[in-house]
Amino acid sequence: MTVELLRGLDEAEAAARLVAVGPNELPHASRRGLAGILGETLREPMFLLLVGAAVLYLVLGDLGEGLFLTAGALASVGLVVLQEARSERALSALRDLAQPLARIIRGGVERQVAARDLVPDDLLLIGEGERLPADARLVAGEVLTVDESALTGESAPVTKPPAAPGDVGAPNPAPGADGSPDLFAGTLVVRGQGVARITRTGPRSALGQIGASLAAIDHEPTPLQKTAGRLVALLGALALGFCALVAVAYGWLRDDWIGGVLAGVTVAISLIPEEFPMVLAVFLALGAWRLATHQVLTRRSAVIETLGGATVLCVDKTGTLTENQMRVARLWTEAGDVGVDAARPIDGAAGDLLELAALASAVRPVDPMDKAVRHLSMDAMVDGAATQGEPERAWPLRPELLAVVQVWRRAGEARIAAAKGAPEAIFNLCRLPAAEIARLQAVVEDYARQGLRVLGVASARVEGDFADDPRAVAFTFGGLIGFIDPLRRDVPQALAEARAAGVAVVMITGDHPATALAIAKAAGLDTSAGVLLGSEIEELSFAALRERLRGVRVFARIAPAQKLRLVEALKANGEVVAMTGDGVNDAPALEAAHIGIAMGKKGTDVAREAADLVLLDDSFASIVGGVRLGRRIFTNLRRALTYVTAIHVPIAGLALAPILLGLPSLLFPMHVVLMELAIDPICALVFEAEPSEARAMKRPPRRRDEPLFGWKQIGLALLQGLAVLGGVLGVYIWALGNYPETQARGAAFTTLVLGNLILALADAAASGKLLSPHRRAYWIIASAIAALLAVILSVAPVAAVFKVAAPDRSSRSSCWSPQC
Repeated sequence: MTVELLRGLDEAEAAARLVAVGPNELPHASRRGLAGILGETLREPMFLLLVGAAVLYLVLGDLGEGLFLTAGALASVGLVVLQEARSERALSALRDLAQPLARIIRGGVERQVAARDLVPDDLLLIGEGERLPADARLVAGEVLTVDESALTGESAPVTKPPAAPGDVGAPNPAPGADGSPDLFAGTLVVRGQGVARITRTGPRSALGQIGASLAAIDHEPTPLQKTAGRLVALLGALALGFCALVAVAYGWLRDDWIGGVLAGVTVAISLIPEEFPMVLAVFLALGAWRLATHQVLTRRSAVIETLGGATVLCVDKTGTLTENQMRVARLWTEAGDVGVDAARPIDGAAGDLLELAALASAVRPVDPMDKAVRHLSMDAMVDGAATQGEPERAWPLRPELLAVVQVWRRAGEARIAAAKGAPEAIFNLCRLPAAEIARLQAVVEDYARQGLRVLGVASARVEGDFADDPRAVAFTFGGLIGFIDPLRRDVPQALAEARAAGVAVVMITGDHPATALAIAKAAGLDTSAGVLLGSEIEELSFAALRERLRGVRVFARIAPAQKLRLVEALKANGEVVAMTGDGVNDAPALEAAHIGIAMGKKGTDVAREAADLVLLDDSFASIVGGVRLGRRIFTNLRRALTYVTAIHVPIAGLALAPILLGLPSLLFPMHVVLMELAIDPICALVFEAEPSEARAMKRPPRRRDEPLFGWKQIGLALLQGLAVLGGVLGVYIWALGNYPETQARGAAFTTLVLGNLILALADAAASGKLLSPHRRAYWIIASAIAALLAVILSVAPVAAVFKVAAPDRSSRSSCWSPQC
């Protein structure tokens, strides 16, 4: 590989090209702007009803009331637009977080950049499970196997060898060609790794030319939003029907058809729970944003409804429970067991073993163990230059051979093959006798009990071409390497929190059973039932596996395909399963789990596409934090919906009851508008900002079949609403017997506003101090409403618009007639 190729572009040149050719982005789905949000809001039934009422008052010549209703309609629209814009900003921030990253070489330094910042001639590092962010040409590395079905429709993957030196290729290559070094945006690397030079970006790529969009966030309504939409549509239809009935009854019984129409409009406005969709949209959008601030990126908002109810967390050991910062701890050869000390060089048999391990490691490593070996071989070996250059051939890890083999050319036709992988695979590759395997297995067991991850190393030297299948060559056993991956500091505390919350934690690893148990014990996992191996999972019947899963919490030597069987068995046991994964083969298990969680740092694009959540820091503590936040969002959303339902009961009841009881009308459209202007910000600001309950993570998960807003919540809302209705109606009837109608209406309306504020505080503040800092929004809203109410009652022109007056003891009377 040339020096120029290793350096890539410098930053100044890359920045100039980005300005010249534009970002590496495809035409994306249009995002809602203020105009779009405003247009949708203006088509809402509530706004249309308010406009109708305002026009009616203006036609009747009541300018004050008409202008107030017009202002109320505009204020209502403004509140909705502000909340929707707030949600859109949160979603836009999530889109930025969800932008894919690419590994490149610039100025000779490997780094990660946003895929949209790639430019032609950037050097792109690609590997198995990654989706290509731009068109490119493979210039170095292994022969890749690439799935181009996204562009060609052909399910069979194609091979992509590196381009020959001096081969510039066709100016306009087409996807689907087998044996071509040309790579295309949107295609998936199935096997191998290499270096590619970017040729075309953005709309100039093959994918851009057919107008596809890759990174658009799905805006499909969640099941909960669809249910709420149907509910609002049903209640809206009932409200309009009821509106017509009330208008006819009022006009017929009182011979006042104008008043009947106003009464009907008031009832319709009071019955339509238009806050439901707004509350759901705000909570889901801001909930996703809050999760992102806890390093959990939401790819599908519907998962927020499920997250707090997870009963089992299935997590990978490496990088999730541990730091994923491997370092070489011990080197075992026939000459002895050597502990690695950074202060002294490694030579002799241990140095030979380390050199072989480096020859079997990727030149530009991504795997933590490859990084550890390469780093140590450069720093601690007497002759670190022995591992420089590029391998002639390479075989990546495969199910039939759990080892990596790389062939290096030496002088003349001499070649050396280095293999590194699971000890069992290396033993088989070396064709060791059973007695020798048993002796070495004892060393492996000893390392594993110390919590070390163990890899075997072997080599083969040949003259001439190397065999196409490494298993056809007799390798010589080189030794064993023990790696240590420290436990994350926050894991024990996070595990204790999960256990207190009734959430079982299951550790899944491909490591040796003894290593798995050592890490599990250090983390605080329940190891009383021992460890279950992947081979045992294959052999057990489904019923027997379900039974074993009731106790076992540690799984070792697990292949990605076996994760799917674990998920299915846990689901059959009635668990709500969250499963982590990072590899291409983890995608089925992530799809099958109720909550699929991909790793943001070490995960593949395929895993991220299959997952519901992406851990931006790959930390187990972030998963537990996500569960805690999921419970908070679910609880606050339930409270908000309970409040919305409850407050509509007295509003609707007070619009209807006076008509049935033969009393003067209590509520007019302007009163309902004022109430709605209070309800919307309370839902969006007060309930959404409520923190988690102190005991949120001290109680078991909710039942899987427990609805967000079921009969229990409906019953509670009706009970609360009827209590407020009874209180306000009682005050109104009493006041009508003692005060003029306007003063009685003023007293009753004041009681309704006060009842609304008390109900909101009671539903939101289930725990904590009333004057806590997070309740500042509530007290600001309450103070504003109180000040507005004082103005309405004390300023005569405003009071006239609202048909109210402040109760005056000197005005006490004993009749209900408007002339009193």
